[in-house]
Amino acid sequence: MTTSSDMRSSRRQFLEGAAAVAAAGLLTPARGQGAKRPNILWISCEDISPDLGCYGDAYATSPNIDNLAAEGARYTRCFSVSGVCAPSRSAIITGMYPTTIGTMHMRSRSVPPPQVKCFPEYLRAAGYYCTNNSKTDYQFEPPFTAWDESSRQAHWRNRAKDQPFFAVFNLTVSHESSIRMPARRRERGGDRVPPGMRHDPDAAELPPYYPDTPVVRKDWATYHDNITAMDMQVAGILRQLEEDGLADDTIVFFWGDHGRGLPRAKRWIYDSGIRVPLVIRWPGVLEPGSTVDDLVSFIDFGPTVLSLAGVAVPAHMQGRPFLGGRKAPAREYVYAARDRMDEAYDLIRAVRDKRYKYLRNYMPEVTYAQHINYMDEMPTMKEWRRLHAEGKLEGPRKIFFSRTKPAEELYDTESDPHEVNNLAGSPEHQDVLLRLRAEHERWRKSTNDLGLIPEPELMERMRPGGKYETTAAPEITRDGSTVRIRCATEGASIGYTTESGDDARWLLYGSELKLERGTVLRAKAIRIGFNESPEARVVVR
Repeated sequence: MTTSSDMRSSRRQFLEGAAAVAAAGLLTPARGQGAKRPNILWISCEDISPDLGCYGDAYATSPNIDNLAAEGARYTRCFSVSGVCAPSRSAIITGMYPTTIGTMHMRSRSVPPPQVKCFPEYLRAAGYYCTNNSKTDYQFEPPFTAWDESSRQAHWRNRAKDQPFFAVFNLTVSHESSIRMPARRRERGGDRVPPGMRHDPDAAELPPYYPDTPVVRKDWATYHDNITAMDMQVAGILRQLEEDGLADDTIVFFWGDHGRGLPRAKRWIYDSGIRVPLVIRWPGVLEPGSTVDDLVSFIDFGPTVLSLAGVAVPAHMQGRPFLGGRKAPAREYVYAARDRMDEAYDLIRAVRDKRYKYLRNYMPEVTYAQHINYMDEMPTMKEWRRLHAEGKLEGPRKIFFSRTKPAEELYDTESDPHEVNNLAGSPEHQDVLLRLRAEHERWRKSTNDLGLIPEPELMERMRPGGKYETTAAPEITRDGSTVRIRCATEGASIGYTTESGDDARWLLYGSELKLERGTVLRAKAIRIGFNESPEARVVVR
């Protein structure tokens, strides 16, 4: 009889053997350094701007993230490529602009070009144990080859002994829905915020474009309460790292997936929608309490992790490493896009340097305040619409309800951080306008921006007739104990296992395998945006 203890032991041996096989294919730069490869931990959260104590927000209560920043570096100019989660996360997982790979429309099922992979595959091929706990939301079905484990139980603790890891924990307690429905905070594992840490609505300092009413102040306070609850969860993850004696060997990233979950922030590409916190602790390398003012884009995250792990960055990736052995020169610009948001179409592009932000409105006839059902459920949005209907808005609070948008917008983010004073018509700023306009055009053309193609036409190109193609079944060949696997579908990744059952762990295939006689090998393949292949199996003779 096989006991649960036997099964755990067998699983551990399987993982340790797999790790050894993967490590044998390590890239020479990682070996040549002769140093132990670092563990890498990502802690991500949803829907927050840099509204944290360590970023100078006196209203915020975020002691654990503040402490992480005191032990590492705080990045002041980190930007998402979109103001909403799914396009942003597609950029992070691929190192590519959503507008290049067709993942820019919110809630779409895209088929990226065949060379596009989820970057953890490159880490897995280099011997890393990669886990995701547990949000994906990539705008395509996550391929089974992306992670060793992706679930609410995924954890670095499940890896083989001494295997380096890349672990991701996605905290959802700060999502916008927890503002209008505070009970969601508890459903998402958020601890009850102690009375002494709750935020007084009367003490809030609101952006100038919001109406100053009790309803809006309550949402602002609840948003900060949710950040405090999320901060407690960050502490719990870091505590586990300490308990395992791994804090000194692990590079920790903390980041938000786009700006705050309130109107004119989330879904928009003003800084309120795309500027996010990024804190990195790298013991012995990054100076504790330091500040980095370089521009960082979400497409840089994956290449940076590969650089830190000593893995070559694939040539097709558009991001550039900002840390590690392959660190690239600092960026001069970052870019962002707004396309369809749920049921509402728009088309806006942005380019930003360290000071100025340029926006191009390709649909100026569409008001900023077009209706989006999910956004309209927010009390702040309802209050804002009510006051507009009653004719009670003035100044920056009224701009959002303009019947049309200007074709171009230009902001000085140093003197106007809330981006309410459009300088596109300012004679003193024409040189800046022309420079950023030209850079926008260069970027749009060089990255093959797909946003100008009508979405139905784009989807027909990706999935003719609305049907998903199926990845070809793997072809397995044997030469004694040596097994080779290939797939005829361009860009497909192959996974294999020698375990039985539906809960088998699938390893990433990279090169020929040496297997003992009698081993049952199972293999399947997947190209991103395609259906998974049928399974192939063979018994080694």
